[in-house]
Amino acid sequence: MNRQMSKHIITRCWTLIAVLTLLTASSTNHLSAQEKRRVAVLDFDYATVTSNVYAYFGSNQDVGKGIADLLVTKLVQGGAYIVVERKQIEKIMAEQNFGQSGRVDATTAAKIGKILGVDTLIMGSINTFGRDDTSKTTAGGGGVRIPSRLPGFGGMKVGHEKAKAVVGVNFRMVNTTTAEIFYAGDARGESKRESTSVSGGGGIIGEAVGAGSQNMSSSNFASTIIGEAVYDAVGKLASQLESKASSLPVVEMKVEGTIADVAGSMVVLNVGKNAGLRVGDKLNVERPIKEVKDPDTGKVLRVLADKIGEVVITEVDEVSAVGKFTGSQPPKVKDKVKK
Repeated sequence: MNRQMSKHIITRCWTLIAVLTLLTASSTNHLSAQEKRRVAVLDFDYATVTSNVYAYFGSNQDVGKGIADLLVTKLVQGGAYIVVERKQIEKIMAEQNFGQSGRVDATTAAKIGKILGVDTLIMGSINTFGRDDTSKTTAGGGGVRIPSRLPGFGGMKVGHEKAKAVVGVNFRMVNTTTAEIFYAGDARGESKRESTSVSGGGGIIGEAVGAGSQNMSSSNFASTIIGEAVYDAVGKLASQLESKASSLPVVEMKVEGTIADVAGSMVVLNVGKNAGLRVGDKLNVERPIKEVKDPDTGKVLRVLADKIGEVVITEVDEVSAVGKFTGSQPPKVKDKVKK
């Protein structure tokens, strides 16, 4: 009897734990959907490792863009952030001529982030992209240890190779309102291999050349030793960024605009992404009732208005937005909206 009761109690406990776990996960998902921060990832600067990149791939591949793309994918999969599409960033960079003078600084990054309507902009640089190999070779019967710090060394080798790839990145999270760097860090990825091989002109290095070198997200590149180090670094970087998600400040942007068109309860506004609007935003709708002017200069000092309702944004582009209106009076063209 006691055993049966014990089994029953244990079963009930496990059932309760499972239910609580599901409820907690559901609650967490609900909260994250409401409180997720919007972020954008800029291409990583790789100027200091250009020579190593060229030696690996045989050309100057944009590994900064490649790592940024991998990081975006990782952050989207993690679900801690709403991540802006990379095409939007490229479009803004081209339209505004940002980055044409060289490396993007925090102030410029904040401007880019404001146009994109994000809370935080992630930027950084690659400071290590290389190998540190040791080979024990046999040439004509003699054994010699050859340390090779950079890829591309030539000569036929027969023997045991210990290959190690290292990729290091540093990063900054920039507040798009103040241009303040409120968090910075670094991540280092490594991969090690040992093999007995017969090779020439670069040993194991040859695996990276032509194996997905044009696409760092390809399975071919991921399976190379340098690819493994890249993925290790990106994974560690993503983990650090995700750990900061709940502590990031939410950027509250002041938005003022005008209703340009009305179709029933749907209204079109003359402000959009460039002003900081995004889908889901809620704005007050006000109707001007009186202008207060300076009696000496005639300059308008203040516009008095009555709040007549609210509009929730459902669609948005760079210069306009569509929203659903609810309120005490029907909306009209020239009514003002404020956030």
